[in-house]
Amino acid sequence: MKTAAGRNGAGRKAGEISTRLRLARGTDSPLLLEMMADFATGEGIAPDPRRLRTALQNLLRQRNLGRVWLIVEAGEVVGYAVLTFGYDLEFTGRDAFLTELYVRKELRGRGVGRRALAMVEQQAVTLKARAVHLMVRAENIRAFTLYASAGYEAPRRVMLSRIVTERN
Repeated sequence: MKTAAGRNGAGRKAGEISTRLRLARGTDSPLLLEMMADFATGEGIAPDPRRLRTALQNLLRQRNLGRVWLIVEAGEVVGYAVLTFGYDLEFTGRDAFLTELYVRKELRGRGVGRRALAMVEQQAVTLKARAVHLMVRAENIRAFTLYASAGYEAPRRVMLSRIVTERN
């Protein structure tokens, strides 16, 4: 139902596409893994499919580790977001890492990522995270611009990583 202001009852303009997050379930794993393979290709990484499946299943089952959401627009899954939790004294408590934000290629540049990012940030607040971190390749200009325009900044320190478990 439209109001006099030309908006529907949900506060959107008439005809405007709504974007929402839906908490992923175990039954979403095949679809998520398909999109994750595309994400990995775009990022130039090659995860072990078996290990990735196991890690995803653990994340979906153990909510203390984080959340996985499907990005849904007009009733269709158009991407996903993964937020994992940590704890940092600098941020005086729980922090979160947006490890993956993926939108299907054909929908990029239409604001889906921006809307999803804002919703993930709101979820992080609801989940009591005091900061959200993410990494982006500097050559991924589109993603870098999105994150910078949303207020993300490079810290003065450089993140270093080392895998400390066996890679069999």
